[in-house]
Amino acid sequence: MNNVFIRIIGFYQFFFSNIFGRNFSSCKFYPPCSHYGKQAFAKLPFLRALKLTIWRILRCNPFNKGGYDPINN
Repeated sequence: MNNVFIRIIGFYQFFFSNIFGRNFSSCKFYPPCSHYGKQAFAKLPFLRALKLTIWRILRCNPFNKGGYDPINN
């Protein structure tokens, strides 16, 4: 199941980065949310990766200052 989500995120990255250009969307965090999600699904069990990725996306908003937020095993 993790590989399915990694591919979905890869499609999202390709679609928004290559078709709309790199300035279409930006993330307040490093690594960007899509890279964070890919790393989470590559390193962690499915439910934990899903939870962390959803939580990260919810925190990526104008009221959060963002910053460095790596995946912690």
